[in-house]
Amino acid sequence: MLQLLSLLAALVLSAYLQPLLLRRLGYTIGAHLRSKTLSRRKLLLARAVSEAKHLKDQATDGASSEEEWEKIDRTGSHATGDSTPEADNKDWRGIVGFLHPFCNAGGGGERVLWAAIRATQRRWPKALCVVYTGDHEVGKEQMLQRAQDRFNIELHAPNVIMLYLTARQYVLASYWPHFTLLGQSLGSLVLAYDAFSLVVPDIFIDTMGYAFSLALCKFFFPGCPTAAYVHYPTISTDMLGSLDVEPSQGRGLNAGAGKGLKGFLKRKYWDLFARLYSWVGGSVDVVMTNSSWTQSHIMQLWGPSRTTRKLKHTAEVVFPPCAVSELEDAISLDMSTEKAREPSLVYTSQFRPEKNHQLVLKSFASFLGKVKPQVQSGVQDSPRLVLIGSVRDSADETYIYSLRLLAHELHITSSVTFLLNAPWADVLSHLRTASVGINAMWNEHFGIGVVEYQAAGLISVVNDSGGPKNDIVVDLEDGPTGYHASTEEEYAEGFQKALALPPEEALAMRKRARKSSKRFDDDAFAGAWLNQMEKLVGLQMELVATHTGSTRE
Repeated sequence: MLQLLSLLAALVLSAYLQPLLLRRLGYTIGAHLRSKTLSRRKLLLARAVSEAKHLKDQATDGASSEEEWEKIDRTGSHATGDSTPEADNKDWRGIVGFLHPFCNAGGGGERVLWAAIRATQRRWPKALCVVYTGDHEVGKEQMLQRAQDRFNIELHAPNVIMLYLTARQYVLASYWPHFTLLGQSLGSLVLAYDAFSLVVPDIFIDTMGYAFSLALCKFFFPGCPTAAYVHYPTISTDMLGSLDVEPSQGRGLNAGAGKGLKGFLKRKYWDLFARLYSWVGGSVDVVMTNSSWTQSHIMQLWGPSRTTRKLKHTAEVVFPPCAVSELEDAISLDMSTEKAREPSLVYTSQFRPEKNHQLVLKSFASFLGKVKPQVQSGVQDSPRLVLIGSVRDSADETYIYSLRLLAHELHITSSVTFLLNAPWADVLSHLRTASVGINAMWNEHFGIGVVEYQAAGLISVVNDSGGPKNDIVVDLEDGPTGYHASTEEEYAEGFQKALALPPEEALAMRKRARKSSKRFDDDAFAGAWLNQMEKLVGLQMELVATHTGSTRE
């Protein structure tokens, strides 16, 4: 009996001590990383001050750019004084780390990154924004220039630091041919450790969907405020549901994959991963989602864990920034411009399989077959399809090659244009002259491209799911702003309806779409982003206040 009691006592003591030992291990590793990177931290802060001084000295007349940045308040307008509630932390000069290993990709996620950094810089001019990236072939100057060329976002260079990761390959899907979701998530732990080995930030933000990296941050640095900007949940109930539908229904890459023993095992694997993902999400201090669809799914997954851990901040929708004002200024909507529009359809997105370019090509081919008699008789000009997007790597290039082959097989090569890595000026030119904008991804998390269509006055034909359906292409009181579709036939019908509208009706729909797009402009994003950043800075300042004897800068 005594032996049994001793064993039970040992088990209870072990269960109690193990979490303490794990926490101690994490704290020890975190302390080592802080010590290891302290000299680099000091160097980066000093370099930022030096570069800012050099920039200020170069100014020959008027206020320097450095002075201008320090005068800008949270809304981007010139400050009028220190009477705002935020004045107490306006001089905060910590390091904000952004984990974004593909920051040169040129997609909507990168627009969020650069717009977030711009808003953060304007609110806290003395803060340092560190981007952990794997784009070794691109220097900071080139990176910031591309942000300006592609998104018209100008940043204060001295306070932007690019730190280059060496472990990016571990988050590539190609690195994990099996158990890809789990593999990439575990790979993000390696990536995060790589980032912390470069410099430990005061605030750590994941802007690409690597939630496991935030859990590792909390393991090493329990007091470090963390945030996730979630473009798309790594797994969702919709993904699980797609296993039971037919592939022809267009429910993503895994539609119909739940059949047989392999499907059963896949479902179990996804269920287990969803539980792990839910647990990880419970450690994030501030959660931002890019749409109501994403928020709903994230709260389903992360909500219970966050409630259990009594986190005080709920997930908030922060719509991504879109070039609404710029497009509105650049493109007029009146009867003269309506007559100048061509029967062209554009699809702006990254070239990735989930964007479903195949469906667009097939639908366009079907549509061309329907309007062929009118084109041949001269009643209608021949429509064109323009596919616009960025190319990140060899996998994207292979995907584009397969799309070109499909266009050839469909006999529409002469009517399709591929526009790769185009500067913003070229994209703008196509948005000015096109008539229809397309979105084909099932459960697109948001759809920045769709908002740009609306702001440019295009009539959108979008997938009947996700953000484009629920948040963007919605009916207004005076009528619809576009069309929804799911199948090849529905898309072809949507193309035909949009191009067949009389000029007056088409112009009225374009104006409604532009009116709807104003909900998603840069100022709206900046204000919403800074509301969340205030929480993070507040948490960081509370941490410093409770550790006044620490050696933090």
